[in-house]
Amino acid sequence: MKNKSSYLILYMFLGLFAGMLSPIQTSINSELRSDVQSPLVASLISFSVGTIALFLLVSIIEHRRLFNTNILEKGRRVISENPWWLWIGGILGVVFVTSNIFLLPVIGAALTVVLALCGQMVIALIIDHFGWFGVPKHQINIQRIFGIILMVSGIFLIQHF
Repeated sequence: MKNKSSYLILYMFLGLFAGMLSPIQTSINSELRSDVQSPLVASLISFSVGTIALFLLVSIIEHRRLFNTNILEKGRRVISENPWWLWIGGILGVVFVTSNIFLLPVIGAALTVVLALCGQMVIALIIDHFGWFGVPKHQINIQRIFGIILMVSGIFLIQHF
C-alpha cells in the first residue's frame, strides 16, 4: 500500500490538471459565446452538456437512476436538515463560468485566469481562517498573506507586460 505522501502528490497533480482545464473551458466557452452571441446562452449550453455528462456518469458508474421515490424522500430530508447555503453551488458555478466567458475576450485568457485564481485564493484563505462551510480551520499567517501579495504582484506583471 502506498504511503500518504505519495497519495498527496497524486492529488496535487490531479488539482494541477483540473486547474489546467479551466482556461481551456473558458476559451472554448468564449468561442461559443461568439457563435451564439451571448455569454448567458454559452453558459447555458456549457452547463446543459455538463448535466448530460453527469447523468451518464451517475447511471454508468453508480449503476442507479436519480429519480425514484426513495431518492426523492432522502432529498426532502437533506433539504430540510441542512443549511440554505448548501444549495447555491450551482448558482456560484453559473456566475463563475459566465463571468469567465464574458471576461476572456475583453482581458485575455491569462489575466482572466490569474484574476479568478487570485480571487479563489483570497476567499479560500478566509474560509480556512474561519472554518466556514465545515472546513478545518487554518489560521491566516504572514506567509499566507505574503503569498497573496505575490499573486497580486503577478497580476500586475501579467497586465502590464
